[in-house]
Amino acid sequence: MNIENILRELNIQSENYGTAIGKRFFAAGDRIVSTSPVDGKAIASVKTTTADDYEQVMAAATEAFAQWRTMPAPARGEVVRKFGDKLRQHKAALGALVSYEMGKSLQEGLGEVQEMIDICDFAVGLSRQLYGLTMHSERPNHRMYEQWHPLGVVGIISAFNFPVAVWSWNTALAWVCGDVCVWKGSEKTPLCSIACQNIIAEILYEEGLPGGISCIVTGDYRVGEMMTKDHRVALVSATGSSRMGKIVGQTVAERFGKTLLELGGNNAMIITPSADKAITLTAAVFGAVGTAGQRCTSTRRLIIHSSVYNEYKEALTNAYKQVKIGSPLDENNHMGPLIDKDAVANYQATIDEAIKAGNHVLIEGGVLSGEGFESGCYVKPCVIEAKNNQSFVQRETFAPILYIMSYDTIEEAVAIQNGVPQGLSSTIMTNDLRESELFLSAAGSDCGIANVNIGTSGAEIGGAFGGEKETGGGRESGSDAWKIYMRRQTNTINYGKTVPLAQGIKFDL
Repeated sequence: MNIENILRELNIQSENYGTAIGKRFFAAGDRIVSTSPVDGKAIASVKTTTADDYEQVMAAATEAFAQWRTMPAPARGEVVRKFGDKLRQHKAALGALVSYEMGKSLQEGLGEVQEMIDICDFAVGLSRQLYGLTMHSERPNHRMYEQWHPLGVVGIISAFNFPVAVWSWNTALAWVCGDVCVWKGSEKTPLCSIACQNIIAEILYEEGLPGGISCIVTGDYRVGEMMTKDHRVALVSATGSSRMGKIVGQTVAERFGKTLLELGGNNAMIITPSADKAITLTAAVFGAVGTAGQRCTSTRRLIIHSSVYNEYKEALTNAYKQVKIGSPLDENNHMGPLIDKDAVANYQATIDEAIKAGNHVLIEGGVLSGEGFESGCYVKPCVIEAKNNQSFVQRETFAPILYIMSYDTIEEAVAIQNGVPQGLSSTIMTNDLRESELFLSAAGSDCGIANVNIGTSGAEIGGAFGGEKETGGGRESGSDAWKIYMRRQTNTINYGKTVPLAQGIKFDL
């Protein structure tokens, strides 16, 4: 892969990046170097957004909203359609940049761009389906209905593990709803944000639309605080840890703003005696080691029936021996690096904590070194026998660490599955109809996503994505997730010659 050619195709050819209003990039803050976890090499540098930069962005976004909201929704959808077409043209380059800057496999990088294309297609159709309801009024000669209006400026805070897809989930829907967007991507993957901005900015320019419809800001939590405290930002959509989400939610709530929170996951797979062993192993291993365990939907826990527990221990041991670790740009490898050395340290500390607590390590972890692992970010996937109530099991560690435990009854398995603070994704592997239906019932999984005979990761854009409890309760992408980006208005029209009051109240003058 020639990174210079990729950057050139995506029009990243300057270091004066960091803040953008449409096509106009500017920056005045400190410099950040984007370093690839694949080989440890510096790719390029950007500058952080200052308070003055942020004010320019918000002024432009606010002004752009006044124009954008008046365009018919199908016309806004046409802009999103053109964005999707541009993504198709640049899919290979953008997917490679995602892989190289973040460290996920090339196939996953390309898949992430495909998610962007898919959500654009979804949003284009949605632009003609922003339906309200009509209601019968209790008063004669009255008509009632509800309609949906744009919110305003949507602030998006996204994480490094999906450096482009999550932004598109929000922007594609927000744009057709008539909102404008200000995006703070992860400071660990700033070039992915710049590449996306370049693509949409070109379309806005060609269409003669205000650049403020799409803006980016760059930096750490302090830049995010500018958004969360700003009453001009009607909705803050934040993806990240539960700890971060609690701060964002509280701060935005203090000013009565709206939040969409997509936070941590602690996802489990229940393996029953009737499970198809082949698909179970494939789903479990991919869920645990895909993206090096850095998905919010990564499989963290296997809850295995006691009658097949030892059988699956042996099968996992054999399956993990086949996992190939190395450059994610090589399609023969299953697992690439962690995002940086801080993530490696957290991975190692969690394993040490589990060992200190007396747990048996079934498959040993460790940091890899030598040829091909010079970045210091490559680790071995680890499997540990543990109890669900242990502190390190209860929290999310963004790394390829899998905990296994046993159960005797399906009710016990569901209780273990639900017995963590997070509630994002879950799955049961079974050919027993009663077990699957119990798992999907109100007495079953308490997660926002509950699957049968597939893994915990790999959601499609057609369904609403999100979870409960400390996962934040937000929903993005498909179904009716669009409603969070709009405000509901109830309208009553009197076409009669009197003013009858509701509930039969009399008020005669």
